[in-house]
Amino acid sequence: MKIGVFTDSYRPYTSGVVRSIELFSREFNLRGHEVYIFGPNYPLHRCPREEKVFRFVSIPAPTMPDFALPIPISAQLGSTLRRIGLDIIHVHSPFLLGRMGARAARRYKLPLVFTFHTLYDQYVHYLPVAQKSSQRLMQIIGRDFCNRCDLVVTPSKLVMNYLHRIGVNAAIKTIPTGVDIDEFSGADPRWLQENYGVRPEERVLLFVGRLGKEKNVLFLLKSFRMVQEIIPNLKLVLVGKGPLEGELQRLCLEMGIQDKVIFTGVLPRPKVMHCYAGAHLFVFPSVTETQGLVIGEAKAAGLPVVAVRAFGPAETVQHGEDGLLTDLSLSAFTESILLLLRDPHIYRSMKQKALDNAPLLSSSYCANQMLEAYQNLIDSVRTAKP
Repeated sequence: MKIGVFTDSYRPYTSGVVRSIELFSREFNLRGHEVYIFGPNYPLHRCPREEKVFRFVSIPAPTMPDFALPIPISAQLGSTLRRIGLDIIHVHSPFLLGRMGARAARRYKLPLVFTFHTLYDQYVHYLPVAQKSSQRLMQIIGRDFCNRCDLVVTPSKLVMNYLHRIGVNAAIKTIPTGVDIDEFSGADPRWLQENYGVRPEERVLLFVGRLGKEKNVLFLLKSFRMVQEIIPNLKLVLVGKGPLEGELQRLCLEMGIQDKVIFTGVLPRPKVMHCYAGAHLFVFPSVTETQGLVIGEAKAAGLPVVAVRAFGPAETVQHGEDGLLTDLSLSAFTESILLLLRDPHIYRSMKQKALDNAPLLSSSYCANQMLEAYQNLIDSVRTAKP
């Protein structure tokens, strides 16, 4: 089948949405399907020409300069879509190119799928307007857009329940983004020691994600300060960047933990794999994740996880089996980290369970679920045609 993907973010930008598109596209292509990407250009980067990738003129986002806003205008889109002959359109945003994809699906009578990746009402701190009214507006936009779709895909059942609560009545199916299990086979556990001065006797707590308010990294720093006062041979490695990076570095100085916290910035995928391989524990304080793809990656690397019990992490972590879930409580989060650092028996058991459970989140397994959903929609449209 020929699949059209409309997205407001794509590489070289790094995010869970981009990673999801990359993994599903790769799996679809391996099975002989064709994926066509319609996404933004990035003015601050030189985006290489890629076959079956169509980029729209874009401008840097005012509050997030590394993010680009595509301008959803194209005189060639109609002729391009007719030439390709798409079977289905899958959009990854209710804005800009997502809406363009929805209009194209309606015009050409194609099934429309939307993956609800993001709790948009939790990101209104990036908008320079009243946040309470913006939260409600984001819920209305998300609800109305979902109800235009033939199928809404959610990364977790808790997000499905959220959509039902805000009034979505379209068909919903939970299909998480998969993890490339094979990606971890060549990872080097000594890479952090060789490149960031981590001593062999030090254990590493790892966080991978955007350094933004929504990821709750300040909470993590406070917890880490408490943990390292009890167990001093530790390092906290933060992989990623974001608008709070400078402030977080300043806070590390104020807390006196600047020598124990490593900010790597954004790393290429192979180097991120090395970070997983060199870590002892994965720590994830975010309360806004619809899935928490990095948790699946951590499990594939054999890392037990300590995470706040919220949306995606609540389903991705098997509490007491391959990790620990806590309330949004500094003491509870800290005690869970200490438990896994102090008890080698519990740690080894959870490490093995993380490896055992990771294949249930494999990209191949999830791609098969998505393709089955696509085919059912395509068949229903064909059956409905006179």
